[in-house]
Amino acid sequence: MKQQLTHRLHELKAEFDAGQKMMAELEAKQANLRETLLRISGAIQVIEEELSRAASPEDVNLTSNGHSEHIEPVTEFETM
Repeated sequence: MKQQLTHRLHELKAEFDAGQKMMAELEAKQANLRETLLRISGAIQVIEEELSRAASPEDVNLTSNGHSEHIEPVTEFETM
């Protein structure tokens, strides 16, 4: 009985160590992803600001029916 418990204890410790290693790897991936999303968010903000600044009265296009149409900056992105 003691030998079985000792064996099970070693198995559980090995599983625990593997789980801790996996959690550390996932936390590192999460941090990397968070940094990537922050950079993307910053790039989106810069582009939106540039588009807003570029949107002036000169940025008027004529449509096919001859009417003028103001160009609006993109403020949201669709997800697929």
